[in-house]
Order: sequence, then C-alpha cells, then structure tokens
Amino acid sequence: MGNSITKANVCHNKHDKNRYKGCDTMDMNIQKYIAFVKTVELGSFTKAAKYLNYSQSGISRMINDLEKEWGVTLLERGRSGLRLTSDGLNLFPAAKRLFAEYQNLQHQIEEINGLQSGVVRIGTFSSVATHWLPKIIKQFKTDYHNIDFELLLGDYHEIEKWIIEGRVDFGFLRLPTLPELETTFIEQDNLIVVLPKSHPLADLEKIPIAELSESSFILLEKEGNSDVAKLLKKWNICPKINFTTWDDYAIMAMVESGLGISILPQLVLQRISYDVITKELEVPAYRKIGLAYRENQTLSLASKQFLNYLEYR
Repeated sequence: MGNSITKANVCHNKHDKNRYKGCDTMDMNIQKYIAFVKTVELGSFTKAAKYLNYSQSGISRMINDLEKEWGVTLLERGRSGLRLTSDGLNLFPAAKRLFAEYQNLQHQIEEINGLQSGVVRIGTFSSVATHWLPKIIKQFKTDYHNIDFELLLGDYHEIEKWIIEGRVDFGFLRLPTLPELETTFIEQDNLIVVLPKSHPLADLEKIPIAELSESSFILLEKEGNSDVAKLLKKWNICPKINFTTWDDYAIMAMVESGLGISILPQLVLQRISYDVITKELEVPAYRKIGLAYRENQTLSLASKQFLNYLEYR
C-alpha cells in the first residue's frame, strides 16, 4: 500500500472527463478506496457509480474486492440501505484520509503543470449558463486551451446537493444558501414583471403589488423553491395561477400569447426575441446571485483561476 499513491497517474493529464476513472496506469487500489469512500458518503452504490462514472456492479465489485483483501465486512446491505459495519467504521477514516491525500496530490501536480490540463465542473441555472458563462469560458480558454468544462443545469436545491456531494467544484446559487457552504456574492438581479403588449397594466410606469392578484399569472416554479414563489408568499399575494413551469422561455412565449403575466429575473430577460412588455415593481424585488463551494482550499487550481475570471466578467 505504501506505493499506491506514487504509482497513480492524474486523470486530468489525459483530459479525462472524470477525475478518478480512465487512467490506465492508475493503481487499482486507489480506485477501490475512492469507491468505498464515495459509496459511504453518498449512501448507495448507484449514486457512487453515477458520481465516479462506473457501473453499479463495478462499484460493488471493487468494494467486495476490498473486503476480501482485508478479510473484513465493510458494509451491511439491508432494506433501509447501506451502513458501515463496526470494522467499516474503524477503517473508513483512514480510507477517507487517503482519498483526501490523493486529491491533494492531484492539485499539487496541477500547480506544477501550470494549468496545462484540468476540468472545471460547474453547477448552474439556465440564465447564468446562457448569459454569463459562454463569454467567460471563451476568455478563459483563450488563455488556458486545455482546460475542459462540465456544466450541470438544475434548480437551487439540485445545485446545493451537487456541491455538497462533490459532483461539481462550485455552483451559482441564490443567496443565502446552506450554512456549510462558503459563498461569494456576485450580483443583485432585479425581479421584473412581464406582460403582453395589450395588457391593461402595460401603460403603467411601475406595477403595484396589489395588481398581481387581479390578472392571470404564470409562475416560474419548481418544487416550491423559486424566487417568485417566495416573493408572493412574503407579500401575502395569491394571484390566479393558470400555468406553472420551470422553463422561463416557455413563460415568455405564454405571456406573448396573452395567456397571463409573470415575474422573471432580469438576467433571464436579456437578448429576448419575445414581443412582451417588461415593467419594474413599485416595491423593488430582487434575488442575490452568488458562488458557493465547500471549501476554497479543496478547489483545483483550474477552478480557482476560473473564479478569478468571474470577478471581471
């Protein structure tokens, strides 16, 4: 085991999409330890397999191999899921430390190579992916040609989960977010009323809050976790909600067709081709957009450098 880390090559040097799989010369024991750690942290073979880009049977086989090599049972499989045995509890901290040391080794090699290769994994929602990231990624790749990107699109809850699980290096979120995440404020994004051109409120300079309950409303919503739903609850407004969707472009198409009004973040409304009217609310409302990550020191050199570019977008 003493030579396991020194034998392991770093996947980033071969432009592999996944950080832990695909390097032919990588010591197999390291892969087994990583499979064990991620299975325990994520709570299932399925989640670990998805995270590490293996098959579920492959993850199960690696852990079975570890159990045979060590002569112990690490996990108990029951109806309620997986849990560590007493031996597994004793060995897990050491395996986790080895995994952490391997990650540190990767980061150090990245620094030695001077950002010659790497993968930046970002959790984001669609408006940031559409209006911010393309320009920043283009600028970044002009300076660092061999850095690859993986974007995962989701809602705030999904992005929080991906950051906690390590599925992404960092993510864009609405602030405040989970207390265990480190955050950096990026921008205040105003919430804007969107109306059909023929709507009676279209001639007003700003839209009174009370008027929201008088028109058919199209809600940007997913699992009760939207900015607009929170806003309506805060104001104690109950509009006539005729449509609910998580697709902001679908909302603009419905508004254009006269099916109702909506409230959308200003970032969403950049460079739109829909024939709609946008108005500010009488009482300004906004969302705070920020970056979130687990710990700054765990970020790869590529991710840290990309965060610097975000500051000057």
